[in-house]
Amino acid sequence: MALSKLHQAKGHDSRYASAYLFGAVCPRRSVGAGLVMPRADTEGLNAHLIEMARTVTPGAHAVLIMDGAGWHKSEALIVPDAIPVSILPSYAPRLNPVENIWQYLRGNKLAHRFYDSYEAIVEACREAWNSVIAAPATITSIAARDWANVSA
Repeated sequence: MALSKLHQAKGHDSRYASAYLFGAVCPRRSVGAGLVMPRADTEGLNAHLIEMARTVTPGAHAVLIMDGAGWHKSEALIVPDAIPVSILPSYAPRLNPVENIWQYLRGNKLAHRFYDSYEAIVEACREAWNSVIAAPATITSIAARDWANVSA
């Protein structure tokens, strides 16, 4: 998810900067892992995969569901063994539970705001993500899919 800042000076200055929130959730365990990065690219996704791998229960696997962005399919992507990747078909965001987390964050934490600096954008993303992670019931209620339950 991208978040940009807009300056308004003397009526209509349109400079902006962006930060990208990489995130993944497990609705079953009500946990997640996230990073705020300056770019949405393979390097950022690799950093996110490392962060995700830290949260996977030893001996377990976490399936990372992604859309077809080019950097999601990069040959430079380093995918940990415990995190197999599933690439969704085009135009299928409803199949990815984290899309509902992005919608929730945009609607409740990040939309319709102006930020004075890039650091303020990063802090807003961090606070928004941490608010979701601090509320396990929110993760489950937003991201759970009845059809996705797998028996242990």
